[in-house]
Amino acid sequence: MHAITISEPGGPEALVWAEVPDPVPGDGEVLVEVAASAVNRADIMQRQGFYDPPPGASPYPGLECSGRIAALGPGVSGWAVGDEVCALLSGGGYAEKAVVPAGQLLPVPAGVGLKEAAALPEVVCTVWSNVFMVAHLRPGETLLVHGGSSGIGTMAIQLAKAVGARIAVTAGTPEKLERCAELGADILVNYREQDFVAELKDATGGAGADVILDNMGAKYLDRNVRALAVNGRLAIIGMQGGRKGELDIGTLLGKRAAVSATSLRARPPEEKAAIVAAVREHVWPLFAGGHVRPVVDRELPMSDAAGGHRVVEESGHIGKVLLVTGA
Repeated sequence: MHAITISEPGGPEALVWAEVPDPVPGDGEVLVEVAASAVNRADIMQRQGFYDPPPGASPYPGLECSGRIAALGPGVSGWAVGDEVCALLSGGGYAEKAVVPAGQLLPVPAGVGLKEAAALPEVVCTVWSNVFMVAHLRPGETLLVHGGSSGIGTMAIQLAKAVGARIAVTAGTPEKLERCAELGADILVNYREQDFVAELKDATGGAGADVILDNMGAKYLDRNVRALAVNGRLAIIGMQGGRKGELDIGTLLGKRAAVSATSLRARPPEEKAAIVAAVREHVWPLFAGGHVRPVVDRELPMSDAAGGHRVVEESGHIGKVLLVTGA
């Protein structure tokens, strides 16, 4: 098969479409003929040499894919060759074939195309596990999503709206904020021109956000804590703004607030399977009802993964950038 390889860390040109050995499914695994994958920030970090795959994972980038099951490994039940699926991966999505633990498979949801489905596993599992399983967002509460026009952001808006929450977002252009509003965002903050803490407090009568989903890390840590409501929950899922910040414990105590930080890729298979099962139970029916949909900025050939990385690094996209194989 062909896959995107990284011979040494570097810029997008380090991504090379090369012939490599076919993967073979082991116990409890399936082989998927890949139709599409999607570009995530973690893929860019891996390409740059800052985010190695966990032990035993494929060396190729790609944390999600969609396609058709080509073979079943020993001990797999409930799936059949030819099933259309999408999958959460620890790596290997940028390839014509990928091996997936059966517990990390999802059927393509109702109303979603096979290639489009590649935009879903990473963002849905990240949002559901952090906003709902960890931070326990409830109807009527306010969720602040940083990077509202990103793949994560566009999914968080839709899922929060589906459960009856109020959504605030930050984004860097009026066009991105407009798309967030179309998806259901109620409070729009241009972070280049406005202070999100002041804007959020003003819009909530001084209360702040009950839950904040943050991809920035250190740069936003102090402001996020100040933006939290009493009993608020800050869920950190990224470090685009740095990894070391100062936390005012007094403010946190005064608000009886909580800070959590999670990553998805390095979790053991049983934890990923539990998240995938929860997503299938709670989120997949929302697709059938038309309440949630993938947001895809563009599709590029997988052999041009470098072009996909450039698009994401320039941050002009809205939603997900897909890499398609033609399968």
